[in-house]
Amino acid sequence: MHVDTTHQPLDRCATRPISVAELFTIGIGPSSSHTVGPMRAAFDFAQRAIGLAQDVVAVRCDLYGSLALTGRGHATDTAAILGLAGWEPERVDPDAAPAVLETIRETSRLRLAGARTIPFAEAADIVFHPRDFLPEHPNGIGFTARLADGTGYAETYFSIGGGAILRKGAPVAAANVAVRHPFSSSAELLALGDATGLTIAELVRANEEAWRSGAEADAFLDAVHAAMNACIDRGIAQDGLLPGGLKVRRRARALEQALTGNTPGRNPAEVFEWVSLWALAVNEENAAGGRVVTAPTNGAAGVLPAVLRFYETLVAQTKPAPVRQAGVRCFLYTAAAIGMLYKKRASISAAEMGCQGEVGVACSMAAGALAAVLGGTNRQIENAAEIGMEHNLGLTCDPIGGLVQIPCIERNTMGAVKAINAAYLALRGDGSHVVSLDAVIETMRQTGEDMRTQYKETSLGGLAVNVVEC
Repeated sequence: MHVDTTHQPLDRCATRPISVAELFTIGIGPSSSHTVGPMRAAFDFAQRAIGLAQDVVAVRCDLYGSLALTGRGHATDTAAILGLAGWEPERVDPDAAPAVLETIRETSRLRLAGARTIPFAEAADIVFHPRDFLPEHPNGIGFTARLADGTGYAETYFSIGGGAILRKGAPVAAANVAVRHPFSSSAELLALGDATGLTIAELVRANEEAWRSGAEADAFLDAVHAAMNACIDRGIAQDGLLPGGLKVRRRARALEQALTGNTPGRNPAEVFEWVSLWALAVNEENAAGGRVVTAPTNGAAGVLPAVLRFYETLVAQTKPAPVRQAGVRCFLYTAAAIGMLYKKRASISAAEMGCQGEVGVACSMAAGALAAVLGGTNRQIENAAEIGMEHNLGLTCDPIGGLVQIPCIERNTMGAVKAINAAYLALRGDGSHVVSLDAVIETMRQTGEDMRTQYKETSLGGLAVNVVEC
């Protein structure tokens, strides 16, 4: 199938300061760009529509490009319905959502924004356009409301990665937040460290005070950390088949039971199996539509938690609790700094970059963050992040059946293990290296632009077409 994916880049305000709260959000699976973003877009549209002078009598959702091609497997349709019904990713209960959807489908009625009941027939009111890519971005979603006076109200949104959305025609947020240490490149970040004597984590924490106090920023990251751990633990506790029809069985629980004494570190030969277990647990939860931390996306949500638990369990296990907590915060602030660079200078959307923009970015973030908590200098941290991406360049996104399962779940284990390797490689050097993080981010961007469409979250190529579905 031929599709025209030539698009005009959206003005994403690359110079705008980014908060850690934009890199880490607590939502639901299976996809940040295809589930979380559309739910936010639908919620925003519903709030706007319900506020119109004329009553809304019907709504329609049109999904374009990648959202249409893999939307059913990524639960884009159900996310849009929940958003229209007034649910946000941060508030929706994954366990309660199926009952909400069942009621809407059985009654063919939807309570728009939780305020006004309107007719809603899913088959007619959620429309997939797999051959049509909107010119601005591969992840396009349009909403139309029919009003009581016969007129209509429409908006178009773009899900640009990590759950972030842009509304077409809306003014781009101005860079009116004055952070203490602005940076848009790793070169600027390193120069700031040289000038101030601060670590990368300290620079980001100081910047965060433009939005909230340092104590509030720490508390936010503590909540993110708790959500990551809860996701790992819930993923290990679950068993059975994942939804979607591929009959993929959860493996985390059985893997934990097979490891020596259920104790990480007891058998040094099993260290990477524990890391893989923690990543598997998160991404199996994600595939099941559970609550995960977007870090920086849902498809790559297992990498950072797995490497962070490696640090806590196998590196810092003998340290006092306050020291471990400080290490966790340092890890997350450092990871956020690296993620900010990818958002500013390229993209974290697999529909634009392939999986190098998701698992590759997560690997880079985790590698730099681990190097930081292991005592690395700013230049060693930058080197670790560069190594993490350099060996993910060209990674495609080709999910079988459009589901965030194969190869996505295992791919997170590879990203986590690779991140640990990258961190230790960087720490064996003095921070000097040939390829800069800026250069590898630009290479990733160019590679993503050159990558053929079928390898960018469309399920039109790669494993998605070479493996027969069960």
